[in-house]
This record gives sequence, C-alpha cells and structure tokens, in this order.
Amino acid sequence: MTDIAIKVENLSKCYQIYDKPQDRLLQMLVRGRKKYFKEFWALNDVSFEIKKGETFGIIGRNGSGKSTLLQILAGTLAQTSGDVIVNGRIAALLELGSGFNLEFTGRENVLLNGRILGLSQDEIEARYDQIVDFADIGDFIDQPVKTYSSGMFVRLAFAVQAHIDASIVIIDEALAVGDIFFRQKCYARLQRLRDSGAAILLVSHSMPDIEQFCERAILLDRSEMRFIGPSVEAAKHYYLLHQPQVEIENKPAIDKLMSESLVDMDMSIPDVFLDITNKNQVSNGNALCTKLALCDKDDNACNSFRQGDLAVFYFEFELAVDIGVPLCGVLITNERGIIVHGKNAWQYENDVPLGLGAGSRIFCRQEIALQLGPGEYTFEIGLAAVTQSDWERRLLISHEEWAASYSTVCVVPNAGQFSVGLAIKNGIQVLTHHGVADLPGTILTKALK
Repeated sequence: MTDIAIKVENLSKCYQIYDKPQDRLLQMLVRGRKKYFKEFWALNDVSFEIKKGETFGIIGRNGSGKSTLLQILAGTLAQTSGDVIVNGRIAALLELGSGFNLEFTGRENVLLNGRILGLSQDEIEARYDQIVDFADIGDFIDQPVKTYSSGMFVRLAFAVQAHIDASIVIIDEALAVGDIFFRQKCYARLQRLRDSGAAILLVSHSMPDIEQFCERAILLDRSEMRFIGPSVEAAKHYYLLHQPQVEIENKPAIDKLMSESLVDMDMSIPDVFLDITNKNQVSNGNALCTKLALCDKDDNACNSFRQGDLAVFYFEFELAVDIGVPLCGVLITNERGIIVHGKNAWQYENDVPLGLGAGSRIFCRQEIALQLGPGEYTFEIGLAAVTQSDWERRLLISHEEWAASYSTVCVVPNAGQFSVGLAIKNGIQVLTHHGVADLPGTILTKALK
C-alpha cells in the first residue's frame, strides 16, 4: 500500500427515496418491519486503485454516480457498503469557494479558507504571496468577495485549493473555468503537483481533457462501473454510451462503389500489415478491424519519418451488419496526449462505398503529410457511420448537426506509433518549423527608409 493513494473496494451507496415527508417518521416507528421508501443505488460495487503520482479520470453521463463517488472519497458523504482507504491529505475542488464568506475580503478569505483546509497560520502566510500571484486579481484582493465577478471568485478559490500541497487532488469540472491563460496556469500547477508525487482525480465531460491529462480512467454508467483502463480507450467507450443509432434507409440500391478511384484502389499490400490480434478494439459489435498498415509513400512498412514526409495508412473493417454510410479516418496524438490531427471521409468530402451488407469489407487508404514537429506520435483508426440522407446533404449540414447524428462503429485506440525526425535538405538536417504543426503562410521582410 506504500504506493497507493486511494483504494476503493466494492463501494456502494444507496439512497432512501420517500414519496411523502411523513413516511420518514413512519419508517422510524416501524423499526424496519416495513419499508416506506424506495431504494436508489447511486453507486453499485465499484472498485479501483489510484497510485501516487497518477492522474486518474472519472467519466460518465449526468446521473452516473460521479459526484457521489467524489463526495465519498472527499469524506463528505458516507458509503452504504464497501471500503475506501485514503493515504494522504485531500484537496477537493468540488464546489470552488464553498468555504468563502461573501462579506470578507479576498485576503481574509484566503486566511480563513486555508485554515479550513487544514493549513497552519505559518503555512498560510508562507503560501500567501503565491496564492495571490496565481489568482492575479490585483487590488481586488482587499475588496469584499461579494463585489467580485464570477471569474475572479473562481480564480481565487482555485488558487487557494491548488496551494495547500495536498497529496491527493480531486477536481470536478473546475478546469473549465476562466480564460485560456488561467487554464494554462491551472494545468501547469497540476503538472507540478503530479511531478511531486500527488495523485490527481479529474472528473470532466471533456474527453480531450481526459485523454490528454490522464493515464487511466473509470467509466461509470447508471451507478455501475463499465470500464477501467487507459484513458484513450475509456473515452471511446464513453462515446459509445447512448449514442444515436443510424437507421438504415430502404432506398433503391445504387452502385456500391461511387468512384472510379475507389474501384482502382490497390486492395492488397503484401508483407506490410501489422499484427492486430491483441489490439484492443472499442466497438458496438457492428464491425471489426481486420487489417492495418502504416507505410511510406512507396508502400514500404515504415514507422520512422521526417518532417514533411508522406505517411500512408491502410486499414480494413469487416461489417457484421449494414451500418449505413461508412466514415473511416485516422487520429494522431503527440507524446503529451494532445490530438494534433484527426480527419475522416466526412471532412475530406470524397466518395465512399454505399449499400454494404453483413460480411462486406471496407478498405481505406489515407495519406497524411506529416508537417509536424519532431517527436513521438501514436495513432488510432476508426469507423463511424451516418445515414444516406445525411451523406447526400453533407455540404448543408453544420458540425453541430453532424456531431449529434453520427455513430461510432469501431475504434482501434493506440493502433500504432511512429516518430518524426528533422527534415533533410541539401544533405543536412533542418528544422522546418517550431511547434506541433506547420501552418501554411508567408512572410515578407523589407527595409524602411
């Protein structure tokens, strides 16, 4: 247990729901001989461990039990059954500013809130300047917090919580507050806490945040634990929950292949396909990835490229049912978990095969110019689907409408990895650009008299 920050075993929480207030009194009088309430299980048999220095995500739809779990971990709510072992001081960013007095100044609230969170007077004074500098609210620190804007209020509350040097930090959607500069400061602070050995629990509906910041995650659904594992896979399982189902329309059959280029596609690339037997696939059961390859521009198997090189991704899915209009695509992530590129057939606006029934195979060849910074990258491949009517009017559909109507069919997260090195020009290594991506543009320099 020396490296375990939190251990949860068979945790459950049941609420008693009464139809009428007087039923509570009747329940007390009958002493269990009769039930005047209904049972609602907010959590049911949840188990996991979080190591020190690990960032762990908790995800799920509204009402899945996330807030109940956090309150139990923070010690503000008792479980019905199961065990929770917490090793260390907890900073729970559940309701920012919950310990603030609106009549007190910011300075007074820092001192008060610090004592509530378990710091001594000397510890608060030693951290005070850091807290004020982090909050960055200027002279308002000496004004009553009731005069603060909502953004200023949250900044000060987060600053206090982030500087109590807790060994366990619990965050419930708190990183969604403030402007981009403040969010960057929050992430940098959390990174320093993690590097110092603190365990961080992040609850968010933002899957990019979960994928980029967390090593592992747990998915809750209707009080049950549906998945625990790598955060990238957990996010894919989250997307499959309650997603819209694509209904197959009974339209007259049209050409299964709409384009000469699709007919001419080379469907066989010997000796380059990767072994994906043990690759995890997140699917609704309607399709399975059967082939995958990463090649250079000459169709040689390759996982080491230079800036600007062309990477060619080949992948194949076998359908168990007719899914509608298939959308294949590749998503690339850097070593910090940040998505640097993601594109499928919908964004390319090119032709796709239609009218494919059970047993059909979909083969995709996707070329991507690696205008990326040097480093290590991972990629995933996926298959989604839309209805034929949505596909036919795709140029008139907004992103919001598309996002609400498509369905994920099969995803292979962490399908493979590759590296990008410096470009070669005139026989020497050169850096084509700084940063993650090479953005198109021009520069003009001239002297002024």
